Amino acid sequence: MQDWKNAEAPDAALIEELAREAIAGLPPEFAGPAAQVVLRVEDFAGEEFLDELEIDDPLELTGLYDGVPMTEKSATEPQHFPDTVWLFRRAILDEWSSRGNVTLGALVGHVVIHEFAHHFGWSDDDIAVIDRWWE
Repeated sequence: MQDWKNAEAPDAALIEELAREAIAGLPPEFAGPAAQVVLRVEDFAGEEFLDELEIDDPLELTGLYDGVPMTEKSATEPQHFPDTVWLFRRAILDEWSSRGNVTLGALVGHVVIHEFAHHFGWSDDDIAVIDRWWE
């Protein structure tokens, strides 16, 4: 049984570890491209992201893909910044707490899959094959 009385809040390193486990569980054909994406964990989304997405409450944004989807990349128009998946620890912990019926690993995995879906240009059907979250 978890010793909640003496437990500390999950830190960024644990969120990253859970995210990397989810990435490692991707089908092999996505492993190479996924390895090229930078993974960043911050407590909250920065103001520039929140403003761009017209989000007032930083606890509403658990993750973000910042880059050009693979389906839109062009050799003639190179990208000058790395594709990045951002995870926002405090928003993830807030959602985890409010749900109360899902493990932290499952929630982080869901957020990671959703953000990589943007990178790969996946449809909702594609996501459902890998992430059965909504079942």
